[in-house]
Parts: sequence; C-alpha cells; structure tokens
Amino acid sequence: MADRPGLAQLHFGREDAERDVTEGLLLRGGFLSNAAYRGALSGRKMLIIGRKGSGKSAICMQLMSDGEGGHRGGKVLVTPDEAAGEEIRRFELQGLPGDSAKALIWRYVFAVHAARHLVDHAKGAHDGGHKADAVKALARFLKQNGEASGGGGGRLVERLAQAARGLQTSLSLEAFGVKASVDLAQSPSEGARAAKQLEIVEQGVTRAFRDLGCDGAVHPPLLLMVDQLEQVWSAEPDSNSMVIGLLLAAKHAASLYGRAVRFLLFLRADIYDSLSFGEGDKFHGDELRITWTEQALRELALARAQASVGAELTEERLWKEFFPQLVGGEEITSHVFGRCLPRPRDAIQFLNLCQEKAWLEHERDRITEADVVQAGRQFSEWKLKDLTSEYLVAHPFLRNLFPLFQNTGYVVTRAALARRFEAAAETLHHDFPAYVNALTLPGIIDVLYGTGFLGVRRGNDVVYAGDDGLPIQSHETEFQVHPCFRAALGATTAFDLRRYEPQLAGARIASGSSGPPGSGSSSLNRDDRLLMQLARSCHSILAQVGRAVALTRDVRDEITVQVTCVLDEVNRIPPGAAASVGVDVDDYLLTTAHYFTGLAAELRAGGLEEGTGVGEVAGRMEEEARRLRRTAGGSYGSSGDSGGA
Repeated sequence: MADRPGLAQLHFGREDAERDVTEGLLLRGGFLSNAAYRGALSGRKMLIIGRKGSGKSAICMQLMSDGEGGHRGGKVLVTPDEAAGEEIRRFELQGLPGDSAKALIWRYVFAVHAARHLVDHAKGAHDGGHKADAVKALARFLKQNGEASGGGGGRLVERLAQAARGLQTSLSLEAFGVKASVDLAQSPSEGARAAKQLEIVEQGVTRAFRDLGCDGAVHPPLLLMVDQLEQVWSAEPDSNSMVIGLLLAAKHAASLYGRAVRFLLFLRADIYDSLSFGEGDKFHGDELRITWTEQALRELALARAQASVGAELTEERLWKEFFPQLVGGEEITSHVFGRCLPRPRDAIQFLNLCQEKAWLEHERDRITEADVVQAGRQFSEWKLKDLTSEYLVAHPFLRNLFPLFQNTGYVVTRAALARRFEAAAETLHHDFPAYVNALTLPGIIDVLYGTGFLGVRRGNDVVYAGDDGLPIQSHETEFQVHPCFRAALGATTAFDLRRYEPQLAGARIASGSSGPPGSGSSSLNRDDRLLMQLARSCHSILAQVGRAVALTRDVRDEITVQVTCVLDEVNRIPPGAAASVGVDVDDYLLTTAHYFTGLAAELRAGGLEEGTGVGEVAGRMEEEARRLRRTAGGSYGSSGDSGGA
C-alpha cells in the first residue's frame, strides 16, 4: 500500500465522548466550545437538553477534565446504571407522592456527595479545616452510615439501597446530636420522618460549607453533574417520577447550598419534553437546549480533523484536498451536512465513513465522489435503524411507519399520506393496541415531525424539528422526508413520477447512419415537422413549470428533469433522418403524449395544493398531449405499451 499519511491519519473522532476522552482526541482540541458548554461552565444554566448524539456527554467530559476547558473546582459525575435506576424507580414513602419521594432520595445522594467532597477538601485546601466541628460531624455521619470514601458503599446502587433503607426507617444522625428514636418519633408519616432526617443532614452540609468559607468566592464551587439518565428511563410513570424527582431535588439543593455547589443535569430532549408536572414552569430559566447549525458542524469537523492531522490543516485543504469538491453537482459540505441530522454524532459518523471507504476499502489517497455516495447509502441505513432505537421506548411503532415512505418520492402531501395510512391503519392498531390513540393521521405526522424524520413546508422553506419551535399546524399539507433517510428508503426523487425511459437506441443515433448535415433536402418533411412540434410541446411544459414558483423546488426540478429527458432525445434525432435511424415518428409522438398524460395524472393525484401551480402544470401537459395526438393524426392505440412508461 502506498504511503498516504494525510488521509491515513485523518480521523474525526469517536461517536461517544467517553472513548474520545480515553483516546485523547477530545482533549487535544477536538472539542468545540458552543453556547451549551459556555452556559454550563458559567453556571448560568442547570439543565442541558439535547437529542441523542447532540454532544451532551462531550460537554460533561470536557467539564470533568483537568486540562484547559475543565471545571477548576471539585467535580462529581453521577451516571446511574440500570440497577441504580431500578432502586430509585421503586423507592416510595408513605404520605408522599411519587415525585416528592424520589426527590428526597436524589437530595440524599447530593448531600452525601457534598459531604464526602467537604471532608476530603478540608484536608487539602484548608489548613486545619478537617478539625472544624462541622467537618468532623460530616465525617462521623458518613462513617456511621457506610458512606465514607472508600467505604462499603462504593457503587451508586449500593449507596442508593442504603439511602432507601435509611430514609424509610432511620438514618444514624448521632453525629449531628440527634437520636432518631427520640427526636423523630412524633413524625406523622414515613414521608415526613424521612424529610426531617434529610433536612438534618443537609443542614450539617450547609454548616460545613459556611464554616470553611466555601461559598464560591474563595475558590470554584463543587460541580455536581448527572448524565445518561436515558439508560434507566422507560417512559413508565415511575421513570418519569424519577426524572421529575431529580429536577425538584436539584432545584432545592441549588437554592440550599447557594454558590458552594453548582448542579448540571444532562437530559435527552424527548425525555424532558415528555414530563408533565406542576413545577415545570419554574425550570424554563434553567434550560439550555443544544442546537447545531451547518456552520457549527463544519467548525467541529475542522477542529477534529486538526486534532488528528495537525493544527496546520486549513478548512480549504480539508474540503479540497481530502474530499471531492462536488457530489452529484452539490458542494461537498452542503451534501454531507445536509444529509445529517444536526448533531455532532451524525457528522462524525458520516465523515469517518467517507474516509474509511476511500482509504481502508479502496486504498485511495483522497476521497472520491463515489466514496461519498457509497458512504451515504450505508450511513442512511444506519440512521434509519438508529432512529428506531432512539425512540423505541416512546414510540415503539416508529419502524412500522417507514414502509409508508419506501420507494416513493420524498415529497409527500397530507392527502397522499392519508391514503397510505388508511391502508396500514388496521395492521398498526392490531400490532400496537396500547397506542391506538396516537396512531391517527395527525398523530403519526406529529411523531414523524418530532423525531426529525419529516419536515414541513413553510413558504419556500422546509422546516425540521429544532429549526422552528412551532408544531405541525392542521392547515399544513406538504412534507418532506429528511435527506438523512432517503437513500435507505429508496426515496431519492422528489415526487413519485414515472421516469422517462428513452424510446430510441442512442448508439444507433450516434453512429452517423444518416448522411452528413446538408446532404438531404433543405425542405422539412412531415417527420421533421412532427418532431419540431414535440420539441415545442416540451418547451411549453417547461415554461409552465418555470412559472409555478410556488411549487416545491425539488418537485419542480424533478418534473423539469423528466421533460428535459424527452426534449434531449428529440434533439438527438438527425433532421431528415428519422426513418433511417429506425424512428416511427407517429408512434413516437403518441407514446410521448401518453407519457405526458400519465405525468399529469400523477401530479393531480399527488395532493399538492392548487395554489402551488401544480394544476396549471398538469393542465399544460394534458393540453400538449392532446395537441401531439392531433398532430400525429389519431388517438393512442394498442402500440402504446411499447415505451414511455
């Protein structure tokens, strides 16, 4: 294999932040600071919300790092596994609703982490601080309850189990001068007793922060983060209560500990948006949603490429030397990033796949257009499967909706989708009886839009979820499958139009079987006049398409492509030589007229609104088809099956 250090070294990183950190790429400059990171680092926001793969864990890993860009103070990361999640989900307290009970166990987790941090911090950062009464009380509390650093409660699930038992019965609070059996005996309920015990622990933590002067002014605060809740979420009421309890606990603890502790919760957008609780409106000011533009993804790609190849790599060199400038006539960055959902993981996967196709599979020293196209097909298949997995919990029927869009145009109207859904509704309702209320036409449109599978046409633009906060409106009738999924579905053309199949043998026409130009008669024969009429019909239709400015551009382009194919074939027939190259002009005109009539019928049946000009385009096609039949001297007969379809 030839030495290709440039392309061989080019790598855009791993799809998951944890491996990126392990391999060092993220820390060598592959991380791109964005609004979500700056909001998290500054402490202005507490909830970092984004779709799967949007970079939540990358922000978390960057803050956890000790290098440049990391949080300078103490930091704790809580990532519940399934066992820990189950412990929280099933935690209950008599006298308290589920959300409030689960908030108590999260508050206990936060208090213990803060206490452990204070005990360790006092030894190293405060001369004699570990001798302070409040710190010694925390150390005794942790030891008595099995929570001391390096103690028996090492794993989160074990600490949660201990916390649950303590809150449901009694914690050892002697370190704070409280004997549970005496001081808490009068609590009216299990929930009230647990809340009172927890308040004593939290007061002990608050006192230690105050006595040490750790209020965020002397040194950075303790950063306490929770990530990867999606690993333990199941869309069941107990799971929702687990997340709501976390939000309530973080809000309470942030107020209680003030500037001494900073909380960051990384939540997947579909989980957060599914929650409904009375306190929800109080969190809007804490929210920060991760959004990515094409320009931001380009900057991310360059930063990661530089981290692998070298800081001297320029944007121009990346896209001109490593990649082809055009793919299918489209500029390379528009082609790549336009086929990704707007999130880093998708961009990283697609770009790495392009590199692998060129270097690993084909041993090339640069990526070709064919490599990008081949990578795009595989990437599209990945993303269609990934979308199913991402929403398997919330929308288990999602995969069963994809056949409604297979092997058809990627522009779909509400009317056309209604016909397809009607044919599939009975099966969907049978297979997913618990989701019958969601499996309606408006319901599936909302789901497909919310997941990013469908975009909606608004004016001259197609808007996808995340671009616009406005949900689908009842009057909106035209949608498009996201470019990310089109190749996997076989939906690579805008509209479900019959493609024009050439009727003539190109090789025979190009062989020069007719005489040289000018060797025949200068007067037009009948065949030439008929072919000129066919060309005029094509130009007339194309002009009408050009005037339909309200028609979706992709649909307009698709019609133009098919009609131009007809025109190009007509123009290739040598003047005065139709018969000599085997063209029966009468049959040719009648077959083409039939093709135009079929296109018009497909356009009318597609459900596009009349206001787009589609009716005028279809009418022009029908009119030109009638003119061609009259010109040829007859109606379309039995010979019509020989071409055009």
